[in-house]
Amino acid sequence: MITGNRRGLQADFYVAVLEAPWWAFFCGLAAFFGLINLVFTGLYLVEPHGLSNVKPGSFVDSFFFSVQTFTTLGYGQITPITIYSNSVATLEAFAGVMNIALAAGLVFARVSRPHARVLFSRPAVITSYEGVPTLMFRVANQRGNQIMEAEITVSLAHQHVTQEGLVMRRFDNLNLIRRSTPLFALSWTVMHPIGEDSPLHGASRASLIEQQAELVVLVSGTDETYGAKIYARHSYIPHEIHWNKRFADILSLGADGRRILDLRRFHDVIDPHAEMGT
Repeated sequence: MITGNRRGLQADFYVAVLEAPWWAFFCGLAAFFGLINLVFTGLYLVEPHGLSNVKPGSFVDSFFFSVQTFTTLGYGQITPITIYSNSVATLEAFAGVMNIALAAGLVFARVSRPHARVLFSRPAVITSYEGVPTLMFRVANQRGNQIMEAEITVSLAHQHVTQEGLVMRRFDNLNLIRRSTPLFALSWTVMHPIGEDSPLHGASRASLIEQQAELVVLVSGTDETYGAKIYARHSYIPHEIHWNKRFADILSLGADGRRILDLRRFHDVIDPHAEMGT
């Protein structure tokens, strides 16, 4: 959350409109449509005899005439007959044209903007891999297409106290066994070996909580359908990192030899020691 930013609302309005859910977007358009028609209805009521075929001072008739003018329908049963009412109708017609252009542009911007449907595993695990403690988490492409030239970066954000006693938020990049892939279609297990040079070396859940640590993940690539760059981000807090666990298997081969990704077990973790005991 940001405080003290006076221009926050104005500067981020367009971004907020694009990122709002569809139900909120259409509710906002409907509310704006009703509000502006109420404003013009009030202007028409200023002159009770400015509209023909209307009972003087009728709110309902004035409102529906405003709607017809704002949307450029113009059924013709009600018409402005004075200079004032014609001036208001001219202003409303201009506002209606601008509203249609603005609404159409916002809808097009929302529809044409590519969204990355990348699924991140809810937990991350630290388990042994090739004899080395390794941080792992999974990502999956929920679309049936492919993400080309996919790349992933993982950073450890934590509180750091300098020699001068200054507390700073520090970001340390984690080295990955595989940072990029030419084609990302199904799933990808991201792995970071925790060696002596790793920021996670010697860390525990308690130490990460004390440092207010957080793993920040960013995935980028080119969507083959849109041909546009897409991004997805996620983060893991200490309570979402499980030590000495591993992920359940989710890949199998079908009868036709094609790989099958079972997302029902995508977030499942198991205890390898308990599994060996059975």
